[in-house]
Amino acid sequence: MQVDFYHLLASPLERVLPRIAERMVGGDGRLVIVAGDERQRMSLDRLLWTYAPDSFLPHAQAGGERDADQPVLIAGDAVAANGARNVALVDGVWRDEALTFDRAFHFFDDDSVGAARVAWKGLADREGVERRYWKQDDGGRWTQAA
Repeated sequence: MQVDFYHLLASPLERVLPRIAERMVGGDGRLVIVAGDERQRMSLDRLLWTYAPDSFLPHAQAGGERDADQPVLIAGDAVAANGARNVALVDGVWRDEALTFDRAFHFFDDDSVGAARVAWKGLADREGVERRYWKQDDGGRWTQAA
């Protein structure tokens, strides 16, 4: 499984997450977006409807009757009620449940960089886990730093 650590330096989560979700859905994948805080989940729900005037990203918040049908599901925990094999941890908190997916995106900013370092080190010796660390350069482009 692959874990991509995204250090948000130049762009906020609100600009980065929709693009990754679009790529997942465009490639016939599914995604679970995990945030522990209900307000953040509500904000993400609004964001995915309004982030770009010319796009549509089908999604829902977990707990509905049609969770299994949703390409993107926003949830409070890393459970793939929609059958997703990809998970995005967007609140800066690493969860070992993410290791049950094929790919995990762990987003963090300067406020949660210490916890991200602990997670990075904790995954170093995990069999079958490939870690990648991404950060933005001065031009806002993502580059793999490790």
